[in-house]
Amino acid sequence: MPSTDRPHPRPRSYAPEPSALLITGTVGVGKTTAAELVGDLLADAGIPHAVLDLDGLCRAWPAPEDDPFQQRLLLANLRAVAVNHRAAGARHLVLAGVAENAGERNALQEALSLPLRVCRLTAALDTVHTRLRHRHEGDYDPASFPWHLDRAGQLDLALDQAAFADDTLDTTQLTPEAVAATVAETTGWLHHR
Repeated sequence: MPSTDRPHPRPRSYAPEPSALLITGTVGVGKTTAAELVGDLLADAGIPHAVLDLDGLCRAWPAPEDDPFQQRLLLANLRAVAVNHRAAGARHLVLAGVAENAGERNALQEALSLPLRVCRLTAALDTVHTRLRHRHEGDYDPASFPWHLDRAGQLDLALDQAAFADDTLDTTQLTPEAVAATVAETTGWLHHR
């Protein structure tokens, strides 16, 4: 359940410098679910934050031929949204999305104007395919499911080769709650309550 759907304690005074966390990985690995649950953990601890799904910041049609994944739009929107969340009191930003290489990571960090830690989620490809099947049940766009199946392996290989994440977590045998707890631990944010 997203952190905005339930009451949480009032924010506590909090010393660490503002920073951001990108939860990345291939399609269907559980990035968005993990980010939402990390947000819940931060809210339960009274730590001011915001959770952002990067796909939502660049979902527009049509995409330019030279930018099929709408990276320019994503970065422009992320700059504005990060400023707004910081002005509203967020100390930390939790991002769910894909950065395929160190250059994309650096572009996200520049847009945020914050230090950025990257945690890559992985899972066995058959596990990712099962998760994608569940996600796409009743999909209004039947062509998107095969595309996501193909993309899962391609993107996983690209992320293996790029090797820019600060932390990597195999989620194959973990519950979403265990994934979130482990990812949150990598930030050190919960140790400063």
